[in-house]
Amino acid sequence: MGAGSSPCASCKLLRRRCAKDCIFAPYFPPDDPYKFAIVHKIFGASNVSKMLQELPLDQRPDAVNSMVYEASARMRDPVYGCVGAITFLQNQVSRLEMQLAAAQAEILSFQMQQQAAPASFPMTQMNQYDQNLVFLSNADSFNSVDGSPEVEDYCSLWS
Repeated sequence: MGAGSSPCASCKLLRRRCAKDCIFAPYFPPDDPYKFAIVHKIFGASNVSKMLQELPLDQRPDAVNSMVYEASARMRDPVYGCVGAITFLQNQVSRLEMQLAAAQAEILSFQMQQQAAPASFPMTQMNQYDQNLVFLSNADSFNSVDGSPEVEDYCSLWS
């Protein structure tokens, strides 16, 4: 039996007596019946038992966690299961990588525009956005927020 005298979740669901050497007891505790119910519904108790018996003891907890995950994914998406979740995440990563590349290209473009502008170009003729870029590129010229002219100039750009 599992913990104490209560049968494990699998024996409870299958309505059988839980033996001391029950293969399910360590992985399907009586306080979490849903865990076995979903695995049983997707894989079947007999198949789960066979899979667990073929594995070494140290790999069984990971196998059970994997079966629970796969069974849950299959319940949510009967056609694709966990492959659908993986595909969704891979597509999301691809979209984010494209957004990152676009942002990096935009930053590079702004940096190149800034380098191409002559240093003597008066700030009054630049638009507000370009003034902010010039300030941000020179941001390492001040170390503290103690009322230095650079900080005051930055604050005036936003007002």
